[in-house]
Amino acid sequence: MAYTQPAYHSPTGIDYNHPLLGGGFGGNHKVIGGYDFVGDNYTRTTPEVPDPDPLEQCFGHGTHVAGIIGANPGNEFNITGVAYEASLSSYRVFGCSEDGSDDAIVKALLRGVEDNQDILTLSLGEPGGWTTSTASIVASRIAATGKIVVVAAGNQRTSGPWYASSPADGLNVISVASVESNTVPFQTALVHGVQHNPIVYASFFPLHVNGSLPIFATSNDTSVINDACNPLPDHTPDLSSSVVVVRRGNCTLKDKLDNIAIKGGKVALVYDNGHGFEHVDFANYTAALIQAADGEFLVQTFAAGVPVNLTFPQTGGLVNFADPMGGLISSFSSYGPSFDLFLKPAVAAPGGDILSTVPLHLGGLDIQSGTSMAAPSVAGCAALLVQANRMMNNSLLSDARTLFETTGRPVLSNYTNGASLQTAASQGAGLINVYNAVHYKTIVTPGELLLNDTTHFQRNHTITIRNTGSSLQTYNVSHAPAGTVNTIHSTNSSAIAGPVPLNDRSASVELDQTSFTLPPGGMTTLLATFTPPTDVDRTTFPVYSGFIMIKSNTESLHVTYLGLAASIKDKQIIDNSDTYFGFPIPTIVDVAGNVTKGALNYTFADTSIPSLLFRLVFGTPKLHLDLVDVDIKLKPTLNPAGFADHLPIVSFEGVPTVGSIFNLNWTARSSDAPDNQNTGICIQMDKPIFENGTSIPNGSYRFLLRALRVTGNASNPMDVESWLGPPMLFNKSESLQPGNQSHLPV
Repeated sequence: MAYTQPAYHSPTGIDYNHPLLGGGFGGNHKVIGGYDFVGDNYTRTTPEVPDPDPLEQCFGHGTHVAGIIGANPGNEFNITGVAYEASLSSYRVFGCSEDGSDDAIVKALLRGVEDNQDILTLSLGEPGGWTTSTASIVASRIAATGKIVVVAAGNQRTSGPWYASSPADGLNVISVASVESNTVPFQTALVHGVQHNPIVYASFFPLHVNGSLPIFATSNDTSVINDACNPLPDHTPDLSSSVVVVRRGNCTLKDKLDNIAIKGGKVALVYDNGHGFEHVDFANYTAALIQAADGEFLVQTFAAGVPVNLTFPQTGGLVNFADPMGGLISSFSSYGPSFDLFLKPAVAAPGGDILSTVPLHLGGLDIQSGTSMAAPSVAGCAALLVQANRMMNNSLLSDARTLFETTGRPVLSNYTNGASLQTAASQGAGLINVYNAVHYKTIVTPGELLLNDTTHFQRNHTITIRNTGSSLQTYNVSHAPAGTVNTIHSTNSSAIAGPVPLNDRSASVELDQTSFTLPPGGMTTLLATFTPPTDVDRTTFPVYSGFIMIKSNTESLHVTYLGLAASIKDKQIIDNSDTYFGFPIPTIVDVAGNVTKGALNYTFADTSIPSLLFRLVFGTPKLHLDLVDVDIKLKPTLNPAGFADHLPIVSFEGVPTVGSIFNLNWTARSSDAPDNQNTGICIQMDKPIFENGTSIPNGSYRFLLRALRVTGNASNPMDVESWLGPPMLFNKSESLQPGNQSHLPV
């Protein structure tokens, strides 16, 4: 349709042959354009092979995103894209291996602008947390020109707070969190032998199981945490003709199903352990997730010796399952805020268990979850907003984001009585409502109030309310605090893993008016004066937030605020604990990752190379690893023992380094999630060279690792953390040729 062309930035392209997506490419089709910047076989170590055809048939992520925006209505599955009349373009930046780069993302963004797209949505990202990464800056600057840029907020909730994603952390982009769907189309299995309701299992398509099969439980203990995590006992019977019932636990689902398959198992039902009843991709296994209560019933019945069989109807078994977590923030949706204390995410939208299109050879439809599904929902809503002519004066982004933020609905943390509102660091301004954004006659600005930290506290904020309707309106104003989150462990400086508990230690707000009446066309300003919560432990870096509610008889709006009840410059950056690796870090390790003991002499032949292992427990604007003379006279802040008190503390200026080994600006923190492998950084010196490629002379040196604290001054030693390594002797062979250093996540 002519009113808008949302540029659908799928990382993996699109199967435009899908009939719900128009069945073709270019011309008058729904998918009118696009470009493949990388090719199917692209990885970070292989060259890009661009071409003008964005067709993708690898695994369907991009096709799923496209269907959420624009799937044609009138189909037997009742699927309708949010903005199904919109035209789509697809810019592919990932190969089939899902590898990508900032360079490809920036090219795609710029091509979208060149192609005159109104809305650009990106269902991709990586841990960032700064508004200053390359892709974030480009996305933000594009948004500042009047384009609407929508980006998925990330799926790393277990990593805890301060884990915003890039480029979603761009200053002007709309970063989108995920909420669970209220209902999900799932299949049912019929129970035979005992009286029990059909068992709902999390799959849109029925499992391909013929006939009636008996159940077999791998454990009779319904609280076991390692069910089938190890090879099944020798006395386990042949499972090829059974439905195996296994509990979700503390190992991967693949491990469980592999162990079941060794005993002949072909069909499995995994019952939930509280992680969340959701659609799970079991790859090539015939398996699905079921609810905890159903799994426990089957196990207890099996343990009692009662014969039970299951059948899996191939037609007529689809039901609309009412998700008890529907409308709440999804169990995977990442926490913010950004390290520079911007509201990230900005809003939330449905992203949990979404039915949409996938490539035809993968079945045509599937259920997927992620903020990748929430972002296109917001992009579709933005297209409807453009269509409704609510945008004027080249301010698409600011108007769209503010309208979505102020006309949506704050999300609860749970459905128990007295539950607090979810922190804005998780939900942003809440669940968007495009009907309200289009039809509300009250306009409230701004959409968010950034209170900053205690050192840079912004106490007073002005809110403007305009009545653009044709009738007199009376408004009532109130304060609705959200739950406060203690984001950092006070004992080891690491972020608290998600989901993070909430507490009721909220800010107080003084409003200069709590009720007023506006005539048609009338406007007023409201002064809100904030006081941060005082009964908090500042060493836990509490993030507080809430909402200023503005309600008339017919409309309910709000403005979201967020602040930090501590000084962010007090937050430690470099981890010097033994929490994650069982030994103190930073430390020098060998190529196998073992702590090096004894003399540190390196020839740079074979495995005789030094590696520095460290972690970042918070983001830093400036991270340097340098080589310094072994006899340098300075005192590090993180390992001062053994260095004289009179020695100067290190800053980023005036330190006589031999040369730079590694440096990064605007760096994300390491993950604190137990199931995430990105828990540290290992700088491996494969060759005796500096970062600029010049050779390091033989001699005695130390590593000097430095990090600048957030809002710190690089020339102030009190704002710089430093670690000085033990003496090392470099005695390289003259035959060694220059190479590159390796930067390895661990």
